[in-house]
Amino acid sequence: MTGRFITFEGGEGSGKSSQINLLKSKLMDRGIEIICTREPGGTPSAEILRELVTTGEVNKWEPMTEALLMFASRYEHTKNLITPSLKKGNWVICDRYYHSTYAYQGIGHGLGIEAMKMLKKITIGEIEPDLVFFLDIDPLEGIKRTQSRDTNEDRFENMDISFHEKLREAFLDFSKTNLENYIIIDASQEIDKISDIIFEEIKKRFKI
Repeated sequence: MTGRFITFEGGEGSGKSSQINLLKSKLMDRGIEIICTREPGGTPSAEILRELVTTGEVNKWEPMTEALLMFASRYEHTKNLITPSLKKGNWVICDRYYHSTYAYQGIGHGLGIEAMKMLKKITIGEIEPDLVFFLDIDPLEGIKRTQSRDTNEDRFENMDISFHEKLREAFLDFSKTNLENYIIIDASQEIDKISDIIFEEIKKRFKI
């Protein structure tokens, strides 16, 4: 079976992790081998970099330093987990990929998309997800959802609401240039309804 690479994008509190778990169960019921992973992180070395960027003070890093750390983590992740898994015919479902860096560092921090594209080319090359789900939610509601989490990975959640509004607009703009494989879903809907929308799209696209 051909491996498929599916990514989930969205602002803080959009429900990506919940939808990934539901999708994993549905695909496993179809006998499909699934690797679920996340960014930043996904491998031991990349998880070390994750801690550096997701914890601590909001202004801990210069924006470009932050972007470089993200792509360093992504390089480790892609080289050591994503690419080998796809070559084996496994499906890889990833909580965030390079679109998040385009949004968070490129737009949110003002580094620009072209600079992020250059970093992508240098680190992971032309690899692209087969399908991207963007879970769209009002930033205020998303941040409200994160307040119940028991974690110290709250550096991005603590950034100004205007930053999160930029992220949402960035993700929506990406859909305009990625019409074939970029699906926007209203994340304010019931969890099971969102899961059904996602699975129907995958069944249609990949004939499972």
